[in-house]
Amino acid sequence: MTIPLNDPKTIRAWCMYDWANSVYSLVITAAIFPVYYKAVAVNEGDDTITYFGMELENSVLYSYALSFSFLVVAAMLPLLSGVADYTGKKKLFMKVFVVMGSLSCMGLYFFDSLSTLEWGIFCSVMASIGFSGSLVFYNAFLPEIASEDRYDQVSARGFSMGYYGSVILMVLCMLIIMNYSSFGFTDEGAATRFTFLLVGLWWIGFSMIPFSVLPENPYNRKVSNQIWTKGYQEVLKVWRNLKQTPDLRTFLLSFFFYNMGVQTVMYLATLFGTDVLHLDSTRLIATILLIQLVASAGAWLFARVSQRRGNKNALSIMILIWISVCLVAYAITTEIQFYLLAAIVGMVMGGIQSISRSTYSKLIPEDTIDHASYFSFFDVTYNLSIVLGTFSFGLINQLTDSMRNSALALAVFFIIGLVMLSRIKSRDVAKPV
Repeated sequence: MTIPLNDPKTIRAWCMYDWANSVYSLVITAAIFPVYYKAVAVNEGDDTITYFGMELENSVLYSYALSFSFLVVAAMLPLLSGVADYTGKKKLFMKVFVVMGSLSCMGLYFFDSLSTLEWGIFCSVMASIGFSGSLVFYNAFLPEIASEDRYDQVSARGFSMGYYGSVILMVLCMLIIMNYSSFGFTDEGAATRFTFLLVGLWWIGFSMIPFSVLPENPYNRKVSNQIWTKGYQEVLKVWRNLKQTPDLRTFLLSFFFYNMGVQTVMYLATLFGTDVLHLDSTRLIATILLIQLVASAGAWLFARVSQRRGNKNALSIMILIWISVCLVAYAITTEIQFYLLAAIVGMVMGGIQSISRSTYSKLIPEDTIDHASYFSFFDVTYNLSIVLGTFSFGLINQLTDSMRNSALALAVFFIIGLVMLSRIKSRDVAKPV
């Protein structure tokens, strides 16, 4: 039984996973945890810490840990997605990663001092793997629940739901942290660690909505005992098909480069604010909330732009804005400038993620049913770009002792992505549907 296209109930349930998982993106990767990590991972006031015998600056260790988590995901997802396509068990694999990620978020509750640094890094890596791993199977449902003319709107709706949900929980978390004594906590650190529990509960709790609606094995695939061999064959089949779809390959290459910049900014902007501009946690978190609210509007705005000008033009406009953001970040010196730049980042952050997902969906061959395998290549590209982006950001910071130089280097990634995007000829993305 195939999923009926454009069914409102199915689309609402699918979008609710963005609502469920985006709290991880905001609270754990962007806002509260990085600030908490910087406060806890210090050695008597010194940012240089020892991790398994290595001496590293805490921000460098954090960027390297993120790089490692995405490398792990990139290594294992192709085979798992092939198995998911062969068995028709996308939802099952999605559940496994959701449980892994949400429990790891809860595990961060026990990261309470430098003595538990190894545990904190372990949980943050596992949460990142759970988050990224679940997305490949979640994204693979998009071309199965919506017709091509609805990809942009449905993708934007999902991201917008994520931004709304994450802001709601973020505000609740901030109320708990700022009024910790009223909630029965002994100090701000205990209240902060409690919010990590809330993130895990929110993530796994709201995930029950898509899990209850999205079908298992929508194409009624028959399974033999050789699921790993067949899964590997599924991946090889998609790989061979990629060779026959040059626009899809070119888009993946373009996405690889510009996403390096996008994701690195998202994951490490908080550290930039603390280390370069010396902003306190309250101002940083207020800025991040601003970004989330603006990002929701940006997702809808650029969905409209793509309808009128085509996905390719919409992405090109956003990449040009991102290049400007990197150049300005190199030179900013004041808090007001940081806020203005954050608003611009929010506007293009929501749009570029939403339109990238829908653009890739449009370029997948129409007659395929191996959506998880196709999206595994999208997500491998996504994760490898984060590996290189966060690693290069940390490496340049370590070598030059300046995050400004790291931000400037990101502009190069966006430029390469823009050049590659210009080579795509497909009418599906060059012009409106």
